[in-house]
Amino acid sequence: MRELINDPFYEMIKEYDDLVIEYCLIEDDIPDQGYRSHKDAVLFALLKAIERNIDEQLKSEVMYLEKVHDEPYPWSLDISKAKAHRIDAETLFHIPQILRTDRLGQRFYDCPWPDPGKGEQIPYWYAFWEPPFTSEYGPDEFRKVNSALFPQGTDELEIYEWTTDWTSYFDAGHEWWGTACWSVYDKRMNRFVVIMADATD
Repeated sequence: MRELINDPFYEMIKEYDDLVIEYCLIEDDIPDQGYRSHKDAVLFALLKAIERNIDEQLKSEVMYLEKVHDEPYPWSLDISKAKAHRIDAETLFHIPQILRTDRLGQRFYDCPWPDPGKGEQIPYWYAFWEPPFTSEYGPDEFRKVNSALFPQGTDELEIYEWTTDWTSYFDAGHEWWGTACWSVYDKRMNRFVVIMADATD
């Protein structure tokens, strides 16, 4: 597996600097093997995300060690504990109706908010435009990003939603805001997209 680091999507997503979502676009020479390939893609994407986090730690090592921890963050993972179930494109890309917005900018929807405290995984739309700190993103930006991510449409996507209790990468999100992990195999483009989100206040 290899990351498609030159894909134009990566340049486009830089415009959305308030996102708490990690995207990883992956190509594999091995023919798709369904669930197994999805699991390999998730592991690959997570290792890439951890690598980027470690790079950031090293760039600010003195500040990080003095102000946050006595030693670098103890990354851990056990992919054997990761579980997933299939979902359809309509579920992943669902856009709720915004019923109203109050004077503080909080939006109210035609569906309940997820409750991570009860083990509910946050939906993709929520991960995109309801981060812990308010963003200006909404349905229009969500559609634009996903059109760039899946330029040949969503009809031929195979999607798995993954648990997030198998790695310390998601620890911050488990504290409060929530976590999410999806793997998407785009049959038309013969590539995987892994979408991960977690954050806290």
